[in-house]
Amino acid sequence: MEKNYYILKSGRLKRKDNTLYLETKEGNKPIPINDIHTLYLFGELDLNTKLLNFLAQNKILVHLFNYYGFYTGSFYPKEYLQAGLVIVNQAKFYLDPEKRLGIAKQFVESALYNILKNISHYKNEGKDVEETLEKIREYMKGIPDVKSISALMGIEGSSRNCYYRCFDKILRSGFEFEKRTRRPPENMINCLISFGNSLLYTSCLTEIYHTQLNPSVSFLHEPFERRFSLALDIAEIFKPIIVDKIIFNLINNQIIKESHFDKKLNFCYLNEDGRRLFLQQFDEKLKTTINHKDLKRKVSYQYLIRLECYKLIKHLLEDKEYKGFQIWW
Repeated sequence: MEKNYYILKSGRLKRKDNTLYLETKEGNKPIPINDIHTLYLFGELDLNTKLLNFLAQNKILVHLFNYYGFYTGSFYPKEYLQAGLVIVNQAKFYLDPEKRLGIAKQFVESALYNILKNISHYKNEGKDVEETLEKIREYMKGIPDVKSISALMGIEGSSRNCYYRCFDKILRSGFEFEKRTRRPPENMINCLISFGNSLLYTSCLTEIYHTQLNPSVSFLHEPFERRFSLALDIAEIFKPIIVDKIIFNLINNQIIKESHFDKKLNFCYLNEDGRRLFLQQFDEKLKTTINHKDLKRKVSYQYLIRLECYKLIKHLLEDKEYKGFQIWW
């Protein structure tokens, strides 16, 4: 089974025959090419075009993160599943305001539904989150009547801000949220959210690559803002059930502590031990399987993202109307 490899050490990545080797001060570690689903590089690594060509031949994406753990870019091999009809229809649906808005509404509605499931869980545990639940339900009621992407983004933004404000009621003391800050994250919660969202974005990008979709044509986010904006669209659905749940688990079960963070002049980032903890939880979550109610078999969280891409393709080909993923368990 292919695995995601998260490389935090510094050294050199090289190819030898059909195997990658990670050369570090501690020694050499072989990484068989057939074992790799995606590479995540956090350390200072040397590599060359021979290696990149080898990875491209094997259809392996590489996601790059800097010294502070901030996502900087991806090595995206030549697409191998291109389908003219899908790409043409993807562009047509984007250019048609009504069709684009219909897809975008599904992204937001599903994201908010999954957020409500998270909050409801903590309400059942006795947390004082009823007011947040009601506010987000009210926001959701406005989605069907929205006439523009900007208005829809306004609902999504207001709902998420409302959601974030209740984090202090969900999380144990010592991890106060205050407000959402991104570039740079100013406290520990913002650091975890930014790091987790970057990982999810790259996971969505990887799964898009293995379908006929074009990652630069999106529906909720403007495709001109970022190169792979469709990954941002799909990530919205899965943030609550992957990233946010990981954060809740790490903090409330005292897995991650203040000592796992470094604080500079006006921002906060995970140190290497903190990143390792988060990556372990993230990888375990992607591997976790659930019984799929439609497929009648077990699928992993990672494959749920791929399935979302397939559902979108069917919609673009006008085979089956797209309904965004909503957690049912």
